[in-house]
Amino acid sequence: MANISVLGAGSWGTALAVLLCKNGHKVTLWSYRNDQTEELRRTHKNESKLPGVLLPEKLIYTSSIEEAATGKDLIVFAVPSKATRKTALNFKPFIHNQKIITVAKGIEEDTLMLQGEILEDVFKDEATVGVLSGPSHAEEVVLLQPTVVVIGSKDRNLCVFAQELFMNDSFRVYISPDIRGIEIGGSLKNVIALAAGMADGLGFGDNAKAALITRGIKEISNLAIAMGASSETLAGLSGIGDLIVTCESRHSRNRRAGVLIGQGMKMQEAMDKVAMIVEGVYSAKAAKALGEKYGIELPIIEEVNRILFCDADPRESVLSLMKRDKKSEISAPDWD
Repeated sequence: MANISVLGAGSWGTALAVLLCKNGHKVTLWSYRNDQTEELRRTHKNESKLPGVLLPEKLIYTSSIEEAATGKDLIVFAVPSKATRKTALNFKPFIHNQKIITVAKGIEEDTLMLQGEILEDVFKDEATVGVLSGPSHAEEVVLLQPTVVVIGSKDRNLCVFAQELFMNDSFRVYISPDIRGIEIGGSLKNVIALAAGMADGLGFGDNAKAALITRGIKEISNLAIAMGASSETLAGLSGIGDLIVTCESRHSRNRRAGVLIGQGMKMQEAMDKVAMIVEGVYSAKAAKALGEKYGIELPIIEEVNRILFCDADPRESVLSLMKRDKKSEISAPDWD
């Protein structure tokens, strides 16, 4: 039995805490909000995030940073990506030679750092960092529906250790050294999912959705490979796998926000309506900046940015994408 803390009592953090608890580990679920901690402790439910789910009796709840950090075999960062650095800085005094896995997906706008890079930047040599990603909606994981993910780290021992902790009959875990490819796939798919939702909101059909997913993974892959990632990673669970589920699922908050924008709402209105963190909005500018930094064309991501932050009309953005210069689908066609 391992002693594990999960930081962040949102839907994903709660679902992973339940999963780890059912795997037989001692699990503490941390929330920065005292009122949320008290409600979880009193009701054993997180009704606003996972309605109808009864949480295990042995799950521990706390708002104490020291309690959540001290003596833990693994700490899971499940706070929203925009809160990762602040949370890490608050935990830093209590982190010593710690194993950490982040399950958030996003790029820090000011630094263009990925989630694992933020944790490495804050904790320096005091933590070994990994990431968990893949097509994994909390609403299905908490019900023990079959789910397959990948854990990545520069440290193979951390991958194997975390794989053993998380894996069970309904939650299969692969491991990989390509932490950068895993994180880029997990972050940029949220931006493409916004576009897929907009297509649904505009009333387009399967042809448009398939094109967005296909050309979306091409944009993600081109950027990831330019940043040193493996093409195999982007063809895997954290690439095309996560992109498909986020573009298609009714559980996807990014797709849901995109639908509302396609139906005429402004970005902030859509976010307020979804009433959950829409990670793609926070990653869109950073993704565009990374494209510019590495000299990679990202036409779909650029149009999403225009819609979100320049009030561009989604229909005009679709027309702009359709009227781009004629191209070959593969980079070096050989007619011989």
